[in-house]
Amino acid sequence: MRAYRPLRVGTAIVGWLDQDRAARIEEFTDVFAANKDGAILLPALRDESARSAAMATVTARLATEGALTKWRDELYAVAPAFNAPPWFRIERAAARYFGVHTWAAHINGVVHGNVETQMWFARRSADKAIDPLKLDNLVGGGIAAGASLAETLAKEAWEEAGIPPAQAAQSLPAGTVHIWRDQPDGLQSETIFVHDLWLPAEFVPANQDGEAIAHRRVALTEAAQLIALSEGHDEVTADASLVVLGFLLRQGAIASATPACAGLQQLLHPQAAARRA
Repeated sequence: MRAYRPLRVGTAIVGWLDQDRAARIEEFTDVFAANKDGAILLPALRDESARSAAMATVTARLATEGALTKWRDELYAVAPAFNAPPWFRIERAAARYFGVHTWAAHINGVVHGNVETQMWFARRSADKAIDPLKLDNLVGGGIAAGASLAETLAKEAWEEAGIPPAQAAQSLPAGTVHIWRDQPDGLQSETIFVHDLWLPAEFVPANQDGEAIAHRRVALTEAAQLIALSEGHDEVTADASLVVLGFLLRQGAIASATPACAGLQQLLHPQAAARRA
């Protein structure tokens, strides 16, 4: 794990910067004040609107330098809690650069098979900026600024798997996962709202937006093998592995002492990992 320095608004920590990124933003002296302990948005940026405008200028400059992943033209709210008033809004492609906390919604698509329960995986497109061609949850996506959890579930379920909104609304909340890991584009600090959706045996996913190129339906024993392989062979995204792991534990399909559990726990936010220890 790289060393990170805090990014603050007032006394609140709103993000985390590694050494190289902290050094780069020190040059934006009209937005940040920086020292060896971290960086702070200037007090003159008094409200969400001013901070968002300043961050938009910074992120646009970073994008022209090639420092960000593919520009998404989608904003994330940087806030102390989900749906709380944000400190500022930031382009999605820059969220990990600044190590800000984000929120996402994922769905385990599962089926009562003739003999045993089965689970759907989606194969990510080669064009994805993060984790191209890896297996993923059937449905998963970040929650944009101003969007509700229900709206995100409906949108992502249709776009990624062709699941109608009424069917997506039948997803059962299954808690949260708090992921914390180094990424090439910065720090991923994210809360995932997990849902389980029991689908008819005849259901076949149909991707609508080109982000998934294939789907795979497997028994839970194979799902367990796939997320175990992700530790050494990156078969499944880390996010999806944690979401699948939770389902397998809830179903009693895997033991909590399994080596894969310990390895995946390392991807959790330290506070979440401590609560589960």
